[in-house]
Amino acid sequence: MSAMSDRVINMLERRWLPCALLGALLSGCGSTGDGSPGVGSGQQPDPVAPDFAIAYTKGPLFDQNDDIQQRSDLRDPRRFNIGTDLYMRDRASPSAAERNITFRETQGTGDVMGVQIARDGKKVLFAMRGPFDPTKNTDDQPTWNIWEYEIATDTLHRIIAADITAEAGQDVSPHYLPDGRIIFASTRQRQAKAILLDEGKPQFDAQDEDRKQTAYVLHVMDSDGGNLHQVSFNQSDDFDPTVLDDGKILFSRWNHAGGVNGIDLYTMNPDGSDLELLYGRHSHLTGTNGGEVQFIGAREMADGKIMAILRPFDQPDFGGAIAIIDTPDYVENSQSLAASPGMTGPAQVNATPNQVTTDLAPSKGGRFADAFPLWDGTGRVFVSWAICRLAEPDPTDPTKTVFVPCTDQKLADPNAVAAPPLYGIWMYDPATQTQQPIVTGEEGVLIGDVVAAQPRKPGSSIPDKIPGVDVDADLVAENVGVLDIRSVYDVDGTTAVNIAALADPLLTQSASLRPARFLRVEKAVAIPDDDLVDLANTAFGPDISQSMREIVGYAAIEPDGSVRVKVPANVPLAVSVLDETGRRITPRHRNWLQVIPGQELKCNGCHTPPASNLSHGRGGAFTSAYAGANGTGVPFPNTRSIFSPDVGETMAETRTRTEGQIPDKDLLTQLVCPPKRSIEAGVNVAYCDAWTDPAVRTPDASFTYDYAALTTPSPVNDSNCLASWTAGCRIVISYEQIIHPLWGAARQVVDPMTQAVVADHTCTQGGCHASVSATGTAAVPAAQLDLSDGPSADEPTQFNAYRELLFADNAQILVNGALQDSQVQTGVDAMGNPIFSPVTVDPPMSAAGARASRFFSEFDPGGTHAGYLSTAELRLLAEWLDIGAQYCNNPFATTGCPVN
Repeated sequence: MSAMSDRVINMLERRWLPCALLGALLSGCGSTGDGSPGVGSGQQPDPVAPDFAIAYTKGPLFDQNDDIQQRSDLRDPRRFNIGTDLYMRDRASPSAAERNITFRETQGTGDVMGVQIARDGKKVLFAMRGPFDPTKNTDDQPTWNIWEYEIATDTLHRIIAADITAEAGQDVSPHYLPDGRIIFASTRQRQAKAILLDEGKPQFDAQDEDRKQTAYVLHVMDSDGGNLHQVSFNQSDDFDPTVLDDGKILFSRWNHAGGVNGIDLYTMNPDGSDLELLYGRHSHLTGTNGGEVQFIGAREMADGKIMAILRPFDQPDFGGAIAIIDTPDYVENSQSLAASPGMTGPAQVNATPNQVTTDLAPSKGGRFADAFPLWDGTGRVFVSWAICRLAEPDPTDPTKTVFVPCTDQKLADPNAVAAPPLYGIWMYDPATQTQQPIVTGEEGVLIGDVVAAQPRKPGSSIPDKIPGVDVDADLVAENVGVLDIRSVYDVDGTTAVNIAALADPLLTQSASLRPARFLRVEKAVAIPDDDLVDLANTAFGPDISQSMREIVGYAAIEPDGSVRVKVPANVPLAVSVLDETGRRITPRHRNWLQVIPGQELKCNGCHTPPASNLSHGRGGAFTSAYAGANGTGVPFPNTRSIFSPDVGETMAETRTRTEGQIPDKDLLTQLVCPPKRSIEAGVNVAYCDAWTDPAVRTPDASFTYDYAALTTPSPVNDSNCLASWTAGCRIVISYEQIIHPLWGAARQVVDPMTQAVVADHTCTQGGCHASVSATGTAAVPAAQLDLSDGPSADEPTQFNAYRELLFADNAQILVNGALQDSQVQTGVDAMGNPIFSPVTVDPPMSAAGARASRFFSEFDPGGTHAGYLSTAELRLLAEWLDIGAQYCNNPFATTGCPVN
């Protein structure tokens, strides 16, 4: 037998605490035998045991190195807790016999987690891997698969029968859908990989936004493993799906875009449509002493509220507190929905009266790893609960350690050390605040997930959208959905502008007076693991928390702030609102949207900056600030009569409906604008005044910021996209390939009569923004900005010009024909000698966006460089900065993407 196998056996046989002491700890039930509270509040156990079966997981707490083996950090989904199996008892009673139902497959060297029960209580669904093979390395061990156990027949089978298909990904967190299908979390990323092929990239497992692990996203399959497909599109993990009584899917989502870092509760339909935040985006600082907690293990209660585990990302005890969350009335702990005005919260209340802390200190009330609420009208809950214990030197032998119950006196000691957790299964009754031990904890053993085989009435089922019936078949064929924003001037249900006045061409005499002019749609770039491309942090630019992004298209915003535009389906999307010059005027979008083919995603408007702590991403969070058209058949004031709205419609809804009734695109010229429907996105930023009635005033002039006007390489992945946008069109802007060529592009001014060059505005020509003059001698770059070629001395994986544009630098002077850092006296030392420090120069650009970059003021009208760069070039620079000024936005670029 191998050394690895010996360690596994030793690990499975370990027991650390004498049975007599363990019995003393549990004898009180309501208390732990020494005054520390149990799950309830110190009363005697309920003598009535529920007459139905329970299933739970049990396995070793420690690995062969005596380290906690269970996943302690929610952001690290890797786990192979060797020796964990699924157990059942026919009754929820301490006296009921326990049987191991997965040993027949694992031989005691597998792992089980994510246990769920069918609504009829007849089948158990779970994730399992194993058996462990000591001859193979970690990457070659069996993957997580979805298994099903039928209680009545004592039969066990893997849902996906074929080995090759089953081992194609890590499948966890399964749950039955009402129609018999199964939703689960998986690294398969089925549809996302198909999109990669469409983008001309190899298929790979995309990493989460920490770039450490393969991201888990939600998939659906038939009960026999067929028709497997992806339904959620997040850049980090989606997990713990469960089905609400109304048929919606509730799950935990790790939001980690652009500096955000929290696990929130989300809902969506089983086909991936109607994805929205349910709760928690701004409620993470609700733990002990305002500490940060995440929301996991959520399950619906009979009254429609949600029971969830609250715990920090990294908790060595891998447990936390149980909270009951009033999601029918709240989207955040202190933010009620529009339908529940005046309610101030808190939305979260503790599910148990005892003091359960969520920080890393020992918790007087113990900690909970799982909670399963019953639907029998009693409010009772099965919990996996660990009592509070401390590790102390053995008073009879200081070289040994003993575990003792927590007391107030012991917990007051700042040096108190928590003992390893001792989880067992308990039945908690909140009505009487009593609890009953069902499965006694064992030292060195983790008793985790628990479900009860209690039948429930069938829930509602939400069928998948049918093309041509529920959704537009043409949109499905194009693999697009539609994003419909009612008004970008609606900010959390309020507006600081007069939307009706902005929409009226007579009251707003020029389109330039409208703050919002264009919508940019962006998508996340999937990042491969290090084995495929080992990207350096320098590839991500000044702010490595910003992911790589591609731009998928632009749309003009209508005068009332509305926009309705096609967007790619089955990809993570974000949007930005732009001004007339194509520069972002809103904060970066820091969560990912998605649409399925044919879906129309509607939202009222935008939201306030993150500091407001208001959540916008749930329907019903706010009422709309914009009522739309006042009546049916009456044009918007002072607009063309061809656009005849229905009452309540926005301009975008009216325009796209009207255009959709014109069968021939060539006939769209009757609407004055070019023959392109406004619902079609484009890679160019283009404006045409379709609304102003010429009888009222002269319509605004059209303009386009067109990539075709560039003399340097275009960032568009397909030249056909310039004429006709499709779901596969991408704008990919990497510094070396797309931005840097701008500085060497010829910008000569030629006399039209003599053809003589009268001026040369080439950025690096003649030593203007270069460290070498036209004669080849050293020179101080104009404005201390060196845009010449070559790697940076500060960071060789990036061009010098990139560093000069985006990072603070030392000013330089010419001394005896050589460049040196400029010094200024900043003080004197103890001997009276002067102390000199370099003079620093702030960068002209900012990765925070174009409007945060002073660079553009030089090129705006009246600036020293006005006219030197074309509008197309300024647009290119602005959008690159707006998405984060990444050095590279294509991990598979043959050059210009730094790797380790």
